[in-house]
Amino acid sequence: MSAAAEPAASAASAASAESAAESAAAVADAFTALYGYEPAGVWAAPGRVNLIGEYTDFNEGFVMPLALPHTVVAAVARRDDGVLRLHSADVPGPVVELAADALTPLAPLAPLAPPAPVPHGGWAAYPAGVVWALREAGHAVGGADVHLASTVPTGAGLSSSAALEVATALALNDLYELGLTRRELALLAQRAENAFVGVPCGVMDQMASAACEAGHVLHLDCRDLSVRQVPFDLSAHGLCLLVVDTRVKHELGDGAYAERRAGCEAGARALGVSHLRDIPFAELPAALARLDGELGDGPDGEKVRRYVRHVVSDDHRVERVIALLDAGDVRSAGPVLTEGHLSLRDDLRISCPELDLVVEAACAGGALGARMTGGGFGGSAVVLVEAAGAETVAKAVREAFAGAGFAEPRVFVGEASAGARRL
Repeated sequence: MSAAAEPAASAASAASAESAAESAAAVADAFTALYGYEPAGVWAAPGRVNLIGEYTDFNEGFVMPLALPHTVVAAVARRDDGVLRLHSADVPGPVVELAADALTPLAPLAPLAPPAPVPHGGWAAYPAGVVWALREAGHAVGGADVHLASTVPTGAGLSSSAALEVATALALNDLYELGLTRRELALLAQRAENAFVGVPCGVMDQMASAACEAGHVLHLDCRDLSVRQVPFDLSAHGLCLLVVDTRVKHELGDGAYAERRAGCEAGARALGVSHLRDIPFAELPAALARLDGELGDGPDGEKVRRYVRHVVSDDHRVERVIALLDAGDVRSAGPVLTEGHLSLRDDLRISCPELDLVVEAACAGGALGARMTGGGFGGSAVVLVEAAGAETVAKAVREAFAGAGFAEPRVFVGEASAGARRL
């Protein structure tokens, strides 16, 4: 393939392993230069794309993410003096120095020394939030020196924040010998993002970063966090998954995500269930009719009905895709992806012109199916294509963006990669 897309899966796998080793050495060297001594180790956690099942995680439904080769890499050393020092190779600025026992959620972080306090929403809030969440849970985490570098695009809907949290959590788990499971680490990372950073995300992103396996998608039940690793060897079927980063930055802290979550919770209350997961797809028409009576025909009621329709139908789409993968009929999953995008666009209303154009141009160019992935309002889309036609589809998307006057998108192969690990 040309520059229209990155190398095919086998070549990408070898390149990923080599790149991981190089990244580990580079980040360790940068840590040493920064802090004056060698780190205790280097850890990595990946970003993710979600194949199907969007805004279903906080409704205790089903999702199907896969980890990407793109990672946050963290060189870390333990400190026992209560000092937390954080530095990012990707964000200009000096080391952020904080007191671990002074970390407070939903308030400015209290520094020991300049620079000024890091407000919530800044990058340092994510690793600091993990330290806070671990300490709040009763784990004796005193402090750490941390240097971070990331290849996960920020604001692209690829869970760069979850990767940052999980890399930090795994490193501290190892260094402080906490013995926490991947599930427990994911929940603590989610707690950091919910309560410390202030983003009411579900647990999918953290679980994907912590628990995915190479060559598989993760079928996650967000009620009990049970997982099934589903083989996802697209190359064996002559297929590949393109990821299209529209370069439209999204921001989930602006209230749109929280508003939809609140609407889903309102729908569940009106239907007398704890979460929308409890509404079977076969009962969706009756549930919508019941909402007509409970909520009336005003704009708020209409909005809640749309949200309910999306969540219940997207849970069903996850089940359909699982059945198709189990049957070896991967190509038939393509139209289900496109159907999911239309629901995200029309019912949840979290798409944008660039994401809609990816789906439209990709399908017109020969893709089997496509959908936006992640929180929406920008970010990325996934496109299921015949491997032989991947370049043609990528070209069609690029030309459509150029014709619409949009910035050129970034297109790469979404190879199902390993979850968090020590390098």
